[in-house]
Amino acid sequence: MSQTRKKTSSEGETKPQTSSVNKFLRGSKAESRKENNDLKTTDSQPTNWIQKTAPSETAKPLSSEMELRSSMEKYEQFLQKLGKKAVNKCLDLNNCGLTTADMKEMGEALEMIPELVELNLSWNSKVGGNLPLILQKFQKGSKIQMLKLVDCTLTSEDGTFLGQLLPMLQSLEVLDLSINRDIGGSLNSIAQGLKSTSNLKVLKLHSCGLSQKSVKILDAAFRYLAELRKLDLSCNKDLGGGFEDSSAQLVMLKHLQVLDLHQCSLTADDVMSLTQVIPLLSNLQELDLSANKKMGNSSENLLSRLRFLPALKSLVINNCALESETFTALAETSVHLSALEVFNLSWNKCVGGNLKLLLETLKLSMSLRVLRLSSCSLVTEDVVLLASVIQTGHLAKLRKLDLSYNDSICDAGWTMFCQNVRFLKELIELDISLRPSNFRDCGQWFRHLLCAVIKLPQITEIGMKRWILPASQEEELECFDQDKKRSIHFDHGGFQ
Repeated sequence: MSQTRKKTSSEGETKPQTSSVNKFLRGSKAESRKENNDLKTTDSQPTNWIQKTAPSETAKPLSSEMELRSSMEKYEQFLQKLGKKAVNKCLDLNNCGLTTADMKEMGEALEMIPELVELNLSWNSKVGGNLPLILQKFQKGSKIQMLKLVDCTLTSEDGTFLGQLLPMLQSLEVLDLSINRDIGGSLNSIAQGLKSTSNLKVLKLHSCGLSQKSVKILDAAFRYLAELRKLDLSCNKDLGGGFEDSSAQLVMLKHLQVLDLHQCSLTADDVMSLTQVIPLLSNLQELDLSANKKMGNSSENLLSRLRFLPALKSLVINNCALESETFTALAETSVHLSALEVFNLSWNKCVGGNLKLLLETLKLSMSLRVLRLSSCSLVTEDVVLLASVIQTGHLAKLRKLDLSYNDSICDAGWTMFCQNVRFLKELIELDISLRPSNFRDCGQWFRHLLCAVIKLPQITEIGMKRWILPASQEEELECFDQDKKRSIHFDHGGFQ
């Protein structure tokens, strides 16, 4: 479950004849001068990037208005070339196709905005190997609060430099180094730097080539990150086994709200160790353990103890090869999770024929917004049970329902479901697609679905892939599309 690249625009409105640089520079010359003089080094090791690039005590700041104006013009020209603007002390250069030649120019440009609080250089592969050149002007007292370097092809040397830079970023709250698979070798340096970022709230190391040893290295830094709210270690497949003896300090993250460990190859011993820690994170709101198949028969105790997390809003445990005992434990626990909004059990085959174990949860879940049961081997009885729960007024807040890839449900089951789905007044997405290898003709239930959709004021997306519509139902759908004033996408590609 890798992250999806997204192009985000940083363009914003500025007042006529007023440079965005001016906003950054007001009152900052004296402060920049002070910061330059404050930066001192005590270690003479030749590998210390910060020492190499730190300005000398005798370095002079820009002395004339002409020099300042010239530098500002170069900065503005650089951003104009990229089609970007700095908005509200934030600079977003993600996915800009930065070249090697841009690196030095960018470093000089960043020097012109000492008040910068957010910097996003994600999805620029040329940043890798050039990070010191870009960020060497960052000094002690930097205002940076958010630094995103996702998929920048960072090298181990970049990681070492970053570790030495972090102590200077005392205001840092968000650090995202995701999808940089070569920085695992420099994690010691990064973790050492993290000990000085006591204000950090978000740490994302998704797909960073972390290993078993990485857990122990990070564990030593956790005691210094008391303000951390979100920790993402997902998609580090070699992490498995690392939590066995090195998860003790995780409990120090008292304010942690989001913990993402999906696709980390967690072992039975990892699960046993995490069982002693996760239930103590009383502020936890989101927990993702998905795609850890080895925990299927060893997570009964962990799932049972999730009842001690009263604030839990999202539980994602899809594709974990849950067995009957573990699913039963989860079902009993879920009754106590009254704040639950997102519940993802997809790709756990044991759910099929056993949805009745979740009956009380479905009835009591007043806050549930998203329910995903894709590829759970659901049978007709399961869908009939779900329809009865909906009919009695439960799940009224549900917005997304995924029942796709459950090909064993007969037409009678779909009929019962489609007759009652109209009670889900807040539903916006419904997916009942078939598996890629399966094709079936729509039964008479499709007419019930069309009638139900008319009564669903917010529905926008209905997934029906590989359901084949007869000519008569194709005509009904065309008439429906023409008559409706709002846009509803029926994704019914019968041969896709």
